Amino acid sequence: MIEKRGYHQHYQNNPLDKPLMDASVGAVFVPMKLGMRITTGAELTAMTATQNLRQLEKAEAGARKVLDFGGPVENRPWHGTRPCMPDMLPVVGKAPRHDGLWFDFGHGHQGFTLGPTTGALIADLMAGKADPLLAALSPARFS
Repeated sequence: MIEKRGYHQHYQNNPLDKPLMDASVGAVFVPMKLGMRITTGAELTAMTATQNLRQLEKAEAGARKVLDFGGPVENRPWHGTRPCMPDMLPVVGKAPRHDGLWFDFGHGHQGFTLGPTTGALIADLMAGKADPLLAALSPARFS
């Protein structure tokens, strides 16, 4: 597994009534109770690496051209690390070396979105139903 890190920062004012994505700066701007939140794309780095605020700074500068959202709420931007697989696909299927063990992990930051779908797929697989999609997600792809 590898780590992906994302950053976010809350700002005092909230000029938005719905989330807004700006692909030119690689960020999403979200209305929150604390104010507007800017979230960045993913950074591939070690869990122990110091913060690299380049993405967040670029997103903030881009947003300030069109939005008034005041100063930051927190003293320091938040960052969090999410485990993911090198090919960015989850691992779903029968464990290759342990009878009766099944895998369904490695969704990166998409666990809430993909978890129910891969849960249904693995349930079908455990019941003996084949699905061509599961070959691409199989743990065997790493052996």
